[in-house]
Amino acid sequence: MKLLLSYKFTILIFVLISVLYFVIRLPNLTYQPIFADEAIYIRWAQIMKSEPTLRFLPVSDGKTPLFMWVMMPVFKVISDPLEAGRTLAIVSGFGTLLGVFLLGLVFFNRRIALFSAFLVAITPFVIFFDRMALVDTLLSAFVIWSILLSLLMVRYPRIDLAMVLGYFLGGGLLTKTPGMFNVVTVPLAALTMNFKAAGRVQRVLKMAGLLVISIAIGLGIYNILRLGPGFSTLSGRNSDYVRNPMDLLNNPLDPFLPHLGDVMEWWQLFFGYPLILAIFAGAIFTIVKRNKYMLTILLIALVPTIIQMCLLRTFTARYFLFTVPPFLIAAAFGIDALLEKFKKWQALLGAGIIILLLIWPVMFMQKLLFDIENAPLPKNERRGYLEDWTAGYGLREIASYLNNESTKGLIVVGTEGSFGTLPDGLQIYFDKNSQVAFKPGNSSLSDELRAESTKSATFYVANKSRFPAYTESVESIAVYEKADPKDKQYKRDAMLLLKVYPIPAEETP
Repeated sequence: MKLLLSYKFTILIFVLISVLYFVIRLPNLTYQPIFADEAIYIRWAQIMKSEPTLRFLPVSDGKTPLFMWVMMPVFKVISDPLEAGRTLAIVSGFGTLLGVFLLGLVFFNRRIALFSAFLVAITPFVIFFDRMALVDTLLSAFVIWSILLSLLMVRYPRIDLAMVLGYFLGGGLLTKTPGMFNVVTVPLAALTMNFKAAGRVQRVLKMAGLLVISIAIGLGIYNILRLGPGFSTLSGRNSDYVRNPMDLLNNPLDPFLPHLGDVMEWWQLFFGYPLILAIFAGAIFTIVKRNKYMLTILLIALVPTIIQMCLLRTFTARYFLFTVPPFLIAAAFGIDALLEKFKKWQALLGAGIIILLLIWPVMFMQKLLFDIENAPLPKNERRGYLEDWTAGYGLREIASYLNNESTKGLIVVGTEGSFGTLPDGLQIYFDKNSQVAFKPGNSSLSDELRAESTKSATFYVANKSRFPAYTESVESIAVYEKADPKDKQYKRDAMLLLKVYPIPAEETP
């Protein structure tokens, strides 16, 4: 109780930051259209929940299943599948907030702990992906807790900490294969050891042994995936996403330089200039103060960032989400150092910094929650999440209409896609409706679908860009326009709901 009372003000502020975290993320949670990967993950979770023999289904597509495993019981609490998936992501993100707070509290001071948590709560980069049913939020939580436990294990070299660290390493690997970065970078925590003290050789050997135990447990947990079929596909699809490292010998700056431009755009629009300045201030003060803990945290963030910039084929901001919390801790470290340097104006300076840090997030959140088409997103993120075929505009409304039609009898629904936004983004709303038969994968109105229309009410859902013209005996039920492209080389897309009728006999060739 004495310990809790001594931290009562810190705990109160942290509780207020936690409330702010949820107040920012929970409103209007399904306003943003469902994204292709969200649709896939939610649909997988539904299938895995219904069929126990398919609990390792994501492995068949080169994905790890932990996020989907955790999502399955959430469906019992939240009936809306999209809301359930996104709520799970928000709860996962709160694990990140708690992790940075404890890391700051244990290895720095209360002010850094609170500023770190505050920045996680308000940073647009984190907010945007916390509100999506993507695995990256859970991976981010595992990474920050692995950093915390690895630093604790160096300070207190105990086997129980090594075992718990191993569980978190394994959790990261089961969440997403880039969790392997965790295994590679966690040994950097050994840089925080005191190598000048007596008995350093014994301590180094002990630490090496504990790291081996942690990594062995993590890899052992990862090998649980061997219990399901298709384990070899996890590494078999690496070439789809990662370049051969030998390519760097011929052109070492490609794709690093183009990707550097992308990262700079993400930081500008997802961080804002005040936060960027705070991060750089944190990096400078880390060098000036020679703070080994902050240096280690920065290295753990920078190593995977640079490796991905050099090797990734598919380059998108969410792949870097797990590197953001360490940078936010660096920003908090920089803010704390500035406040310490100007003690006379500490209160005024602190208030001014908080106001500056809030300006961009407030503007960003207003657009994200109520006017998403005008949200200041990086061009590639806007294209994928709001403009392209991957954006599932209107699917909730289409599902409502089709569910109502299915009360009149069996209906058939064809989709132009076979994986992703269509049909998964639509099928998630029919998990318990046996009156709807899906015929996915028809890039056009196939003869099979036409034949179905003679027996049952038949509908076709497609992206306008992939189905540009209506054919005969088709009625347009609804058109849901997507965001207007900022890049005018693209035309505005839309989601189409069409009713299909048989071709009259006299029109048949």
